[in-house]
Amino acid sequence: MSDLAVIFDELPTRDGGRIGVATLNAAKSLNALSLEMIRQLEAKLEAWAVDRSVVAVWLEGAGDRAFCAGGDVVALYRSMTEEGENRGAGRDSVFAETYFSAEYHLDYRIHTYPKPLLVWGDGIVMGGGLGLMAGGSQRLVTETTRIAMPEITIGLYPDIGASWFLGRMPPGVGAYLGLTGAQLNARDALDLGLADRFVPRERREALLGALEEADYGRRTPRDLRAGVQAVLNDMEDRTRAPAGQVWPHLDHLQSLVGHVDAATAVRRILRDETDDAWLAANRARLEAGCPMSAHLVWRMLERHAHTSLADAFRDELSLSVQCCRRGELVEGVRALLIDKDKAPRWRHADAASVPDEDILALMAPLWSDESHPLRDLGTGHRIG
Repeated sequence: MSDLAVIFDELPTRDGGRIGVATLNAAKSLNALSLEMIRQLEAKLEAWAVDRSVVAVWLEGAGDRAFCAGGDVVALYRSMTEEGENRGAGRDSVFAETYFSAEYHLDYRIHTYPKPLLVWGDGIVMGGGLGLMAGGSQRLVTETTRIAMPEITIGLYPDIGASWFLGRMPPGVGAYLGLTGAQLNARDALDLGLADRFVPRERREALLGALEEADYGRRTPRDLRAGVQAVLNDMEDRTRAPAGQVWPHLDHLQSLVGHVDAATAVRRILRDETDDAWLAANRARLEAGCPMSAHLVWRMLERHAHTSLADAFRDELSLSVQCCRRGELVEGVRALLIDKDKAPRWRHADAASVPDEDILALMAPLWSDESHPLRDLGTGHRIG
């Protein structure tokens, strides 16, 4: 296997076109999304977008365990600790600003990509991995898919556009997922609008082969979509999807988080004694999670209930950098991934103890509209 961050390939189609294939190439780290991966993907997607011979793009992860387990938070941790001598000089988050700016720009590019972009969401899809998958025009899940936004476990919050798309789920569901870092399977992803198709994982090769043989007509955006859709219609088999976990509990989840504030929602979830393994695992994750993150989840969903995706990304960039500068991300990553003691020393005992001023300080904007690193993001839509 190559040591390149991303492996690119192009598959020939029957009508003389090509399918661009991008493979995240870090199987040992479950394809954690590095800055180099982000930059390579951005450049190649731009090139494929304007190349008329490229009819579609396929994005996947190396290995058989994960599409992408999240952003490269270990690199963020190292940058924050190594830059420590410059704290207070405005340089304690240089890498964080660079990393998150590039990541969100790539995520937004995927959301607005002008050609069919298929994401093979096999295995683990978490955090930054979901950022790549969420904007795909065809998000494919399998029997091994496990999706989550578990940022509360490391003192962050669901970013990568989740402030926007979690709020487009049935009322209360996005908040519950963000607070608990609940793991979703393929059926859940389909039910909640995080996936488009269920394709058994053994059909991957056959699917790629069928895409090579598909009819893409005159290669108009409509023809490209139609060619991909026809193949997926033949390959999908939802009868093999696992049983859903969210939908059977929908009323219960909404009763826990509906019409309250963050501290009350946390208290209700932790006091819930429903005998269900999935709910119990979610409670345990929330109980061990960062109290400040619970408030950030809640506030960001409130702020972006009626905004554009681009506005959400701009707001998330400021908050994510602030979480590196003055939040609890360093402690959360240390406990989970560096020292691995799984005993983070959060600043507050529980969500009810977090002062409003701490949250407001984190959510204070870092840039004006004119100087924002993501000022070029528009409110455009996918043309393809």
